[in-house]
Amino acid sequence: ARRLLESKQVRWQELDVSAQPSLRQEMSRKAGGRNTVPQIWINGQHVGGCTELYALEQVGELDTMLAAGAAATGRNQT
Repeated sequence: ARRLLESKQVRWQELDVSAQPSLRQEMSRKAGGRNTVPQIWINGQHVGGCTELYALEQVGELDTMLAAGAAATGRNQT
């Protein structure tokens, strides 16, 4: 997931939930019960894990999601 996002020159934030049980519980709740990592959100929308991120890339939807977020925030993500 990191490599894919970095290849697209996307700024991302990593939250390490391994040492923070309350943060891990919050992540799981927001991810619909999923507790594996990574769990990925783009512009507040839960994408899923690494497999789902690559699936979005394969069908051409990842760039659209990233561009929509850049347009909404007025930032150029490149």
